[in-house]
Amino acid sequence: MEENVPKKNNKKLVIGGLLAILLVIFTINSYISGLAYETTDNAQLDGDLLPVKAGITGYIAEIRFKDNQEVKTGDTLIVFNTTELNAEASQIRAELENARLNVDVSGNIAEASIQSANAAVFESTSNEQGIQSAKATYDKSVQDFNRARQLLGIKAITQNGYEQAQTQMDVAKAAYFKAKAMQLSSSSSSSGLKTRAMAERKQVSVARNVILRKQAELAAALERLRHACIIAPFGGIVTKRNVQTGQFVIAGQSLCAIINHKDLWVTANFKETQMGKIRTGQKVQVTVDAYEEKMLTGTIDSYGGATGSRFALIPPDNATGNFIKIAQRFPVKIKLDPQTGNGQLYPGLSVLVKVKVN
Repeated sequence: MEENVPKKNNKKLVIGGLLAILLVIFTINSYISGLAYETTDNAQLDGDLLPVKAGITGYIAEIRFKDNQEVKTGDTLIVFNTTELNAEASQIRAELENARLNVDVSGNIAEASIQSANAAVFESTSNEQGIQSAKATYDKSVQDFNRARQLLGIKAITQNGYEQAQTQMDVAKAAYFKAKAMQLSSSSSSSGLKTRAMAERKQVSVARNVILRKQAELAAALERLRHACIIAPFGGIVTKRNVQTGQFVIAGQSLCAIINHKDLWVTANFKETQMGKIRTGQKVQVTVDAYEEKMLTGTIDSYGGATGSRFALIPPDNATGNFIKIAQRFPVKIKLDPQTGNGQLYPGLSVLVKVKVN
């Protein structure tokens, strides 16, 4: 019996020694592993989440998806009632065509006014030349009359010759004043026609501006028609539907959301004390809590512009007297490698991140 006691004690010592060695090995391995990796469980899967909002005000005619349905790029999601929009576009088209006709009519009137004004100017110029000719004839008749009067005084001509000279002077005088009156009338007419032609030209400019305005209104109406059919900008899952068929919605109102669950990345929040070892391009191991038996891989893509507290609704004010130092978290974006057979992944799932830093 006494010989068995030392053997049992030796066995316990051996087992204790082995456990101690294993503990030392585990401790050393954990320490070395700690030097090789930086780890955080403050991380989630992220993806593009697009709120779909109404681009126009109106009634919803069709909803072509079900809650949480997967859609492809270009699939039609929602269709608005376009009766009023089509009527509006048709009315603007008619007004645009009418404005174009007004430009043609105003242009023809302006062209006619310009031609009339040019004709009046030509007539006024001709009348001015007629005045000069009539003035010369009148001046000559005055000279002839004065000469005839002198000759009559010395009995060099007959009374009949004198009266004939006087008659010629009176006729020339009447012709001269008539030419002046005609020139004044044509000048006034020319001025009035010029003013009218300028007014008609302005009407053409106004009509052209109406065309430009109607073209802009038509473009806006067609743009509203384009927004009457909402399509998926990328593939994903449609969720958070907030409307029903026949509901009246206003522009900017939230209708649903599309989540891109195919192109995902990880946002990991590391402590500021860990950031000294983390660099872009480092390899990363990612374990999703929902699929612990599977491991994803990726690389460090980029750093956030500031710590997470800077983006809080009320950022901390370290100037206050009751300041308590807390380790800050820094967001890091991790780009995932193409994965297969890892189950369905969604934005928001919690993950464990290990960055190989050494």
